[in-house]
Amino acid sequence: MQAWGASLSDMAIHLIKLCVGADSIADLEAWQQRLLKTLPNPVHHTRMTPKRGDELLAGGSIYWVIKKVIRVRQRIVDIRTVPDETGRNMCELVFDPELIPVVPRRKKPFQGWRYLKSGDAPPDLTPGAKASDVPVALDVALKEAMVW
Repeated sequence: MQAWGASLSDMAIHLIKLCVGADSIADLEAWQQRLLKTLPNPVHHTRMTPKRGDELLAGGSIYWVIKKVIRVRQRIVDIRTVPDETGRNMCELVFDPELIPVVPRRKKPFQGWRYLKSGDAPPDLTPGAKASDVPVALDVALKEAMVW
């Protein structure tokens, strides 16, 4: 049952994942642009398939952690089972190509992916706004100290 005043996307669940090998949103974007030369949408492969796939597909996103900070999200548009090079099944997460910057938030390292409730997800940066030019770690520290 949907809560009063909540939209379907508010009821969705999200994933959070480390973006290993990327130093910036631009690195993630470049990696995905290379994928888009041969695929219609960016994808990511994982060993485990999310058990809450229906909730993820009801407006969920993946929140990418870059250099210990949640920086950007992408809407999840499909979850598939595909074979790897040895024939074993793996999960293929399919994303909308749009990268949506979010208010940076520090995140301790973890392995794999985790579920993220909508209420715990950082808000999107408002349209036309951009992240500040201060270093991300300083920006996050100032916001956590409530002085920014």
